[in-house]
Amino acid sequence: MGLLHIYCGTGKGKTTAALGLAVRAAGAGMKICFVQLMKGKDTAELDILTRIPNMTVLRCDKHYGFTKHMDAAARTAITNCHNQLLSKVFSEPSYDMIILDEFNCAYHAGLLHQTAAEQYILRSGCNAEIILTGRNPAPVFLDAADYISEIQCLRHPYKKGIPARKGIEY
Repeated sequence: MGLLHIYCGTGKGKTTAALGLAVRAAGAGMKICFVQLMKGKDTAELDILTRIPNMTVLRCDKHYGFTKHMDAAARTAITNCHNQLLSKVFSEPSYDMIILDEFNCAYHAGLLHQTAAEQYILRSGCNAEIILTGRNPAPVFLDAADYISEIQCLRHPYKKGIPARKGIEY
């Protein structure tokens, strides 16, 4: 029986927490699919994740930038990519864990088919642990979640003018 986990909030560490859970699951011999939504640029975790046995990594091939800067063509392209990724991962019944990184952002911004996403995630009979990360999770997922961890930002070096650092923030 798979349970629904949500890592949300304004703080740094939502993806990091999900990746920690993935490493633990891989160590236990579970088959994991890590789906990276909203992110198309290279992130430091990708290389090591692809070397973990039983780990599949899915993501869009292109970076579309921040939501507020996307034009209509970029919004359409990233939405199509997200829909294809979700369809692909949920058509594979043998995953023990499915991590949908930045799902909450994509859902909130309407950059995926919301009804289909709800059916995939909330359908009865799904045996995989499903982990959703990102700010502002929708009430429909909060109501269904078995675990909710909110990560708060109490202090961040960005406020001091320190830019994102490879290996720490990405």
